[in-house]
Order: sequence, then structure tokens, then C-alpha cells
Amino acid sequence: MSVYVDNMRARVGRMIMCHMIADSTSELIYMAEHIGVAKRWIHDSGTPREHFDICLSARAEAVDRGAIQITQQALAMKIYERGKVNDGNRRVGL
Repeated sequence: MSVYVDNMRARVGRMIMCHMIADSTSELIYMAEHIGVAKRWIHDSGTPREHFDICLSARAEAVDRGAIQITQQALAMKIYERGKVNDGNRRVGL
């Protein structure tokens, strides 16, 4: 099980943001709490797209704590794979 941060650089006001996902919700929440990201800021909770938008300083802290750096494309593929199959071979929407 792992936590991942992508290489996106989206400007939001004065901050530059990226995405953080994990193999499980519990891992995602655990990392968020340990890097100072409020649990209430989770996006798409309970779906294959579940993630946090985090600033670059939080990203650096996550990497220091073991998060794996991946590309935006790799992150998108992980999300796609999560949602691709449900109940055997039924595709779910993303």
C-alpha cells in the first residue's frame, strides 16, 4: 500500500498545487493528517477519484514521509484502473 503525489503544478491564488492519492482511504487520511492537510479538504471521497489537492510544501513533507512521486499521467492511470472494474468486469464511471 502506498501514497502518491503527482507532478502537476496548478496555480491557485499564490499557491501552487498538486494531487495526492493513495491505495486506500485510510492511508490517504493518515498522510494528510501527518502533513497538516485537513481531512475535510478531501475531494471525491469514496470514489475512484478520491484525492487531496496539496501545496508544494505539503508535497515535500509527504515525500519526506514516504510518498511516491509520479507523473500526472501515472496518477490518471491509477485512478482509471481503480474505477475500470467493479463486480468482475462491469465498468464504472470516472
